[in-house]
Amino acid sequence: MKKIVVLVLVFIGLSDFIIGQDFYEISRDRNGSKILKGIITRNDLSSDTAFSWFHENQKGYKPYADAVTSIRKNKDNVQLIAFSGTWCGDSKYIIPKFFTLLDSAAFPQERLTLIAVDRNKTTTSHLAEAFNIISIPTLIVMKEGKEIGRVVEYGKNGMFDKELGEIFKNIGAIMSVK
Repeated sequence: MKKIVVLVLVFIGLSDFIIGQDFYEISRDRNGSKILKGIITRNDLSSDTAFSWFHENQKGYKPYADAVTSIRKNKDNVQLIAFSGTWCGDSKYIIPKFFTLLDSAAFPQERLTLIAVDRNKTTTSHLAEAFNIISIPTLIVMKEGKEIGRVVEYGKNGMFDKELGEIFKNIGAIMSVK
């Protein structure tokens, strides 16, 4: 089931890139803040003044060096799926840094699917339910249609980048055994 979901996500992501259609809904919370729900792109966040927190939260961040190395070594073997909320404080803090980490590792943007959830943590097409998303942000590493690891919020030790790097490091260990 998850393999099919991943293939659908990849197709939707590529078709968004190719034809420029939006695959998300826009709503407003009671304060008038903009909330996106569905498949979004980095550009949706970085170019919209409603999300000025994106650039602000990239400033001064230095990615964990070992994570950059591990991601760079294994970047062509995986797909990343990131669930986030444009209304969520943790997402506002982590997702901009996540993109800085991926940039540092030269991770191919076409291998990333970014999915925005609403305040109820639901998405279009029930994607959050399919991946059992309870907290956000959630960063999922997939290989050959199977989940091999995930980082939820700041990770188990408060360093999302270090934990993500460990998942990627384990990919290298798995691949060298094969």
